Amino acid sequence: MKTRESGMPDEQMWDQFFEADSILRKLGIRNIPGRIVDMGCGYGTFTIPAARANPGEIYAIDIEEEMVATTRRKASQAGLGNVRAVRRDFMTWGSGLTDDSCDYVMLFNILHAEDPLKILAEARRILKPGGRAGVIHWNYDERTPRGPSMDIRPKPEQCLAWLAEAGFKVEGRVAQLPPYHYGLVGMKG
Repeated sequence: MKTRESGMPDEQMWDQFFEADSILRKLGIRNIPGRIVDMGCGYGTFTIPAARANPGEIYAIDIEEEMVATTRRKASQAGLGNVRAVRRDFMTWGSGLTDDSCDYVMLFNILHAEDPLKILAEARRILKPGGRAGVIHWNYDERTPRGPSMDIRPKPEQCLAWLAEAGFKVEGRVAQLPPYHYGLVGMKG
């Protein structure tokens, strides 16, 4: 089941919206020895920088075969042997990863889905105790150049509430991730 469509632009345009290395640093995705999962990896915008910055395996999961193929190609071209790009409908079938097997789950621009708590429950299930889920989303501002429509775009307060409802302890405050995003991190207790 594909999540609600948010108008994914072409790759060249998409990459202009993020400072991936800065976002990864601000959300603590550096030197993690264990498994990291990028749920809804898209073009590999964050998968590839995460694979460069972390020695562990990076699982890049997406429902779209084109996105998975793009991520695989980029990992291969960069000589990154720690990327496992997988086509999977995690909204219907889950991630396919075992309980308590991951150190970090990236939930980037995905919680506008019809059932964000289902995504968060799957993230929590696969995280080890003390593991973290990083969330970023488009600012709740209609002037952003892209992003989901305002009627499905979550505000930071909604993401905080969803994390808490899913059993995460929120760490720190909402981080501003210029130019167009905010982020937060929840820890599995």
